[in-house]
Amino acid sequence: MTQNYAAMIDHTLLKADTTRPQIEKLCEEAKKYVFASVCVNPTWVKYSAELLAGTEVKVCTVIGFPLGASTSAVKAFETKDAIANGAGEIDMVINIGALKNGEFDVVRDDIKAVVEAANGTLVKVIIETCLLTEEEKVKACQLSVEAGADFVKTSTGFSTGGATAEDIALMRKTVGPDLGVKASGGVRNLEDMKKMIENGATRIGASSGVAIMEGLTSQSDY
Repeated sequence: MTQNYAAMIDHTLLKADTTRPQIEKLCEEAKKYVFASVCVNPTWVKYSAELLAGTEVKVCTVIGFPLGASTSAVKAFETKDAIANGAGEIDMVINIGALKNGEFDVVRDDIKAVVEAANGTLVKVIIETCLLTEEEKVKACQLSVEAGADFVKTSTGFSTGGATAEDIALMRKTVGPDLGVKASGGVRNLEDMKKMIENGATRIGASSGVAIMEGLTSQSDY
């Protein structure tokens, strides 16, 4: 059970003031618990990949982060550069303004540009649920499916809110059983994680991966 939970966690550190020792600590924790990945900013991908070489833990990075307002060409370049540096998973932010403008072709093509640049590397699409209406959340998920993404993801953790169980349930209902759904932002303990999984999440993005695993080990739900 412990191993299964660990394999669903992207152990995350995306703060602007992140230092090399903090990345080293993150990677050591990820190796200890065998998390799915460490999720780091692009500047830390190469170093993280070196630290995790020979392990099962992937390096995940963020593209167009946290606003999603970069051009598609820039997002595609960022994606290729990250993969060349050792990224095994890509978490991209959609063009939120275009979605809210009803420019659905723009949003779809933006996602598709990253999917194509990733060339088979797993792509998760951050839709930033806290900024969207329910209808927009559904549309963002549909566009992600159409563009060939592997996952939809709730949040950057840098906006006005994070994952909710209700949003996870809506996203799961929209994308069906085959696409991944990632809950990110505000998942701080084992109880939070279980709630997200019960509602359809298959991956959890959290800076509190160690606390979640310690809670599991002690069978404490906080």
